[in-house]
Amino acid sequence: MRVVLAEPRGFCAGVERAIEIVERALAKFGPPVYVRHEIVHNRHVVEDLRSRGAVFVEELDQVPEGAITVFSAHGIARRVQEEARARALPVLDATCPLVSKVHAQGRRYAATGRDIVLIGHAGHAEVEGTMGQVPGTIHLVQTVEDVATLEVADPARLAYITQTTLSVDDTRDIIAALTARFPAIVGPDVKDICYATQNRQDAVRRLAREVDCILVVGSRNSSNSNRLREIGEQLGRPSHLIDDAGDLRAEWFAGVRAVGVTAGASAPEVLVRAVITALERFGPVELVPLADGIVEDVRFRLPAELAEV
Repeated sequence: MRVVLAEPRGFCAGVERAIEIVERALAKFGPPVYVRHEIVHNRHVVEDLRSRGAVFVEELDQVPEGAITVFSAHGIARRVQEEARARALPVLDATCPLVSKVHAQGRRYAATGRDIVLIGHAGHAEVEGTMGQVPGTIHLVQTVEDVATLEVADPARLAYITQTTLSVDDTRDIIAALTARFPAIVGPDVKDICYATQNRQDAVRRLAREVDCILVVGSRNSSNSNRLREIGEQLGRPSHLIDDAGDLRAEWFAGVRAVGVTAGASAPEVLVRAVITALERFGPVELVPLADGIVEDVRFRLPAELAEV
């Protein structure tokens, strides 16, 4: 069986930075280090950090006085920042810089008196954080159909921003619908949408031209991992989202000559390698890289207090 590895796949720069912040905090300050929400949406990453002394909590009232506190990569609302300041908690902010950029864009638009349209998924941690960071009126839009029923105070004073784990392709139709209905709307250039999400989706599209089925390594609660699986299905390739090698099923590979393997932006490479090893149970494996894959070299700066750890 030919196994084609997507490139890029797995950790993006924002995820790498967030995990490294927790690891360096544990090394510098010792356990426990408290993390509000999952640092990234991957069960294996969370369990590994938990085994090393990270304590994951839902809200800050679960954090003891004076304990080192980390905010997850998805970003947090201003009320959480204010609560941490009021309690004088020593905070390390692992919010992805691209998420912080969206927050800043939203605040700039709001400062000019515009209502904000946020394109994203209801209930996602990043969306909750963004809605809590941008002042004024903010409308959540998930589909083109939502645009048709959107009611705004002043159509001439409107701006849009997007959830970073969406891609240009995810948002193109929604942005087009917004522009058609509200010609005066403004928003960021499409190049400001997360590069890592777009790159991984483009790689799946290339994979689909070369393979009979696609495996996406990632957790069920990972937005970008779910989207990778959906794209494979839309392109006519049976696609499976798997948490790890234990989820593989022999019947998926009956008559299959080529399998594509990729991973969501919060899935570690060790899980991908374990999946490749497990595929050998179904027959000999020829491992090849995806042609014309993109090599990402983006790195984000760590908080100053951890830079020398």
